[in-house]
Amino acid sequence: MRKAVIAGNWKMNTNLNEAMNLVKQLIPVAEEALCVEVIVGPPFVHIPALAQVRKGSRLALSAQNMFWEDKGAFTGEVSALMLQEYECEYVIIGHSERRLYLQESDGMINKKLKAALRHSLIPIVCVGETLQHRQENKTWQVIKSQLDGAFKELTEAEINKFIIAYEPVWAIGTGIAAKPEDAIMVHNQIREYLEHSYSKGLANAMRILYGGSVTSENIRSFISNDTIDGGLVGGASLKFNEFSAIIRTTNEIKGEK
Repeated sequence: MRKAVIAGNWKMNTNLNEAMNLVKQLIPVAEEALCVEVIVGPPFVHIPALAQVRKGSRLALSAQNMFWEDKGAFTGEVSALMLQEYECEYVIIGHSERRLYLQESDGMINKKLKAALRHSLIPIVCVGETLQHRQENKTWQVIKSQLDGAFKELTEAEINKFIIAYEPVWAIGTGIAAKPEDAIMVHNQIREYLEHSYSKGLANAMRILYGGSVTSENIRSFISNDTIDGGLVGGASLKFNEFSAIIRTTNEIKGEK
């Protein structure tokens, strides 16, 4: 059975004091949620301090991005080696905001995935369509292209280490979540893609999350379906009461399966 995941992407938010207080509050919640892997993704500058605060707990740490080279003249970038030093377990790769604002291509994302694998980081690979794509009925065409590009030259065994997050771009930060039936359809399409391109075993093993205006009120409608394994949570992950409620609801529902 796939273990549920609730990952908080804090984006460019929190000062150090806020970040440390939030992690301290979340540690006991993560300890109690035995059916859920709880992950927080703070800004790079907070990772060293938070690595110490959460040490020895079940709360996992993710970076929001990384570069594909281990070191070199790449001003402003952070490598997998640097993340490894602070015992980061996960890294978010290919988020739509980076695709949009920083022009990250599928080729760049592919190189980042290979670098993460070299250093035993678990990638949370983001895919999703824009509102225009959806209106033009190109949702699956776009997502398939993103998966093809991201997974190029990777083996099934390597891809099996990933987590995929489906985040419709039009739902991120807008307060408008996808309808559960639409999210379920895309999750099923991703599993069909994995089965046809690789194997049924990979399709059954892959953890696929929904992201895009996830809240404590709507999380139940998504994760009640077996094909959705959790959520990549944005704004709600910055509010302890909201995020803890999302974690507890997920633990309750997935624990009943």
